[in-house]
Amino acid sequence: MLGRVNHIAIAVPDLAAATATYRDTLGATVSAPQALPDHGVTVVFVELPNTKVELLEPLGEGSPIAAFLEKAPAGGMHHICYEVDDILAARDRLVASGARVLGDGTPKTGAHGKPVLFLHPKDFLGTLVELEEV
Repeated sequence: MLGRVNHIAIAVPDLAAATATYRDTLGATVSAPQALPDHGVTVVFVELPNTKVELLEPLGEGSPIAAFLEKAPAGGMHHICYEVDDILAARDRLVASGARVLGDGTPKTGAHGKPVLFLHPKDFLGTLVELEEV
């Protein structure tokens, strides 16, 4: 069911500073910031040869990333995103096996313009999992 790792997401309190660290200190190529109001975040992607790192900053007071940063003010790993061929089939298989899909179970459009779902971290060894259809 799982394809390759699409990205690893890191929550950050200051997107500009985090971008500068990856771009200037590590020499990485970093995308322009992209606001995703439906997800309550602003993101940039660090492009790597084999995957991406997504840097997430809260967008507004109700952002789930704001809540994450209250617990971890310096930031940290937020989730890992795996690719799947058919997000609805993956969702149905996971729900049938007892996994919890966050929200109402309907895929939302993610930063890459593709359908995404998030899975409850308590069902996946304490890690928030995102699925993205390829």
